[in-house]
This record gives sequence, C-alpha cells and structure tokens, in this order.
Amino acid sequence: MHPNEGGIFIKSTIHNTNTHTASSDVNENNKSEIGKKASIDGFAHEHIVLGILMKKYQNVSLVDLPLSPYDIIIAFKEESGEESIIRCQVKTSRTSISFTGGSRGGVDRTYIAGKNNTKIYIQSPESSDIVIGIQPINEQQYNLYFVPTLIIKELNQKTISINKIQDFKNNYQILENCKNEQFVINKCIEYGILDRR
Repeated sequence: MHPNEGGIFIKSTIHNTNTHTASSDVNENNKSEIGKKASIDGFAHEHIVLGILMKKYQNVSLVDLPLSPYDIIIAFKEESGEESIIRCQVKTSRTSISFTGGSRGGVDRTYIAGKNNTKIYIQSPESSDIVIGIQPINEQQYNLYFVPTLIIKELNQKTISINKIQDFKNNYQILENCKNEQFVINKCIEYGILDRR
C-alpha cells in the first residue's frame, strides 16, 4: 500500500462529503436566487406593461389590492363613448404564456395555520379579461401578446406556445375588443388559433 493511499482515500471521502454538502447549498442558493429573480422580473414587467399601456391609453393603473386576481386595469373609451374597464393579468413569457394563477399569496389562497393552501386556477372571464404575455427581446425592447380569457376558456389548456399566437403579438385590436366574444372568436378562427366551427 502506498503510504499516502489512506490519506488520499480519507481526503477523497471528506472531499466528496463536503462537495455534496456544498453542492446542496449551491442548489438551494441557486433556487433561492432564481426565485428572487423571477419575482423581481414579474414586478418589473408589470410596471413595463403599465408604462406601455399608459402611453397608449392614458387612463391605466396598477391594481394595488392584495386580493385581486388581475394586475392592471385600463379604463378604455369605446367608439360609442362608453367607458369599459379591461382587467389585465401580466405574465412574463419567453417561449410560452401560462394561463394559471393562484400560486402566490392573495385571493386564491386560503389561510390556515401550518398549511400551504394555494388554489391554482386557469384564467377565465370571471377572473380577468385578458392575459398579457410580456416577452423580453433585450433590456430595452419587449413584445406584448394579448390573449383574451374568452379564448383561454375555448382552448381549455394551462399554457400556450407564443409560436402559436404570433397574430396576437402587439395586436392592440385584440386588446381593445377582448370582451367582444364574436370578434375574438372570429379573429382566432382567422388566425388558425381555433378550429373553424
């Protein structure tokens, strides 16, 4: 036996044990950092969408209510002169848009001591009028994908690839008519998002 074999073996064992512990710590730290960044991105993107919409429609506001299932409201004046409120849910979207809500605290969580009681749901016309997917192109440029909840109800799925909804990209006509079911359905058939009825 080489005189250092025992030492190397022990060192290796200790090294492996420490590596495992360090790796676990790094993984936990990584998860924490990823979660923190996602949270910060989410809040930042809400404000970016707010700014874009405010420049276009003026009467736009973040919803600063902890129990609200939507993030932004637009007081939009229709051609008839009547004012319509559009409730917007903002989602960070790089390759797909999630239609689910309720995974964070707020209206969809029941608060019982010692339990994590999230109630995840799919966005619908009852919870909001439109989901806005914000896709960062770079630090200064963004695409907005406007997905009416009327269509989410028809699609009956939790997420959609942005490749399938390219016609919704920066399409303010869809945003402005998101509560007009016939208009939305017809456009989605025209765009090939829904099958022709």
